[in-house]
Amino acid sequence: MPPITLAFDSKEMAPKIDLSVVSDFINQNIKAGYVLDGMQRLNTLRDAALDDSFNYDRPLFLTIIIAERYDLLLYRMITLNNGQKPMTARHQIEMLTKGVIDTSGLEINVVSEKETEGTKIHGAFKKSDIVEAYIAYLTNSVNNQNSRIIESKLDEILVGKVMESNLSEANYTFTDILKQVDRLSASVYAKDWLRQVNNLIGFTVGMKQSYPSVSEMDPDELCAALKRFEVAFEAINPSKVNVGKFRRELSAYFFSEISTFSQSEVSDIEEAFFNKTLSE
Repeated sequence: MPPITLAFDSKEMAPKIDLSVVSDFINQNIKAGYVLDGMQRLNTLRDAALDDSFNYDRPLFLTIIIAERYDLLLYRMITLNNGQKPMTARHQIEMLTKGVIDTSGLEINVVSEKETEGTKIHGAFKKSDIVEAYIAYLTNSVNNQNSRIIESKLDEILVGKVMESNLSEANYTFTDILKQVDRLSASVYAKDWLRQVNNLIGFTVGMKQSYPSVSEMDPDELCAALKRFEVAFEAINPSKVNVGKFRRELSAYFFSEISTFSQSEVSDIEEAFFNKTLSE
């Protein structure tokens, strides 16, 4: 039987090469591991173990991966399975987002689709929108929602984007960005703006380039910048563009250059947006 791939995320253990130290870490944290490859084999083993003749002394071979952060485990899972088609890229992402998107310590309220059935929770972020923002973070792209692309082709594109995004070189995790969303949501205007999925996606991608600048802004400063963004965005003729697409792209552009745009006049932002839409 091929080895089962078991993974852990630990910033402290990732660079370790001492096998005894690594072995102790694995044994102490085995319940916190993630099965990246071999779930079917585990299910088969569980069924086989019910047989009275099952030999518990036979060795079980494992491939162990210890990554510095959770995002890189997902990156590894997608690239590991590339071409094998064991599951779709979206399915892989959905499976692992439960671990990477920990909102328990945040002030913002994040709700699942099931929790909002038959009711509307005012001021809450949708979990599905957070997942879309995470996909944007992984792919470094704001355009991953095109429903006209058939599922298999979309999966190929997603895998390609993830592999090209140089995620291993990213200085800030999606959790870091989500914490900034939480902090900046102290402004009601900023919170309502970020709750719009196209804005959140653009913010996430733009933040990969400007995290230090945004982290130094207080909620009121962001609020003022967002209001200038909206005035500039209204100058775009909605009848001639895909508004959702350009909102994602321009919000990503706006935040990637936030240190400049936060000090710019609306007319300068309008001109920059106009030139950006011409180049698309």
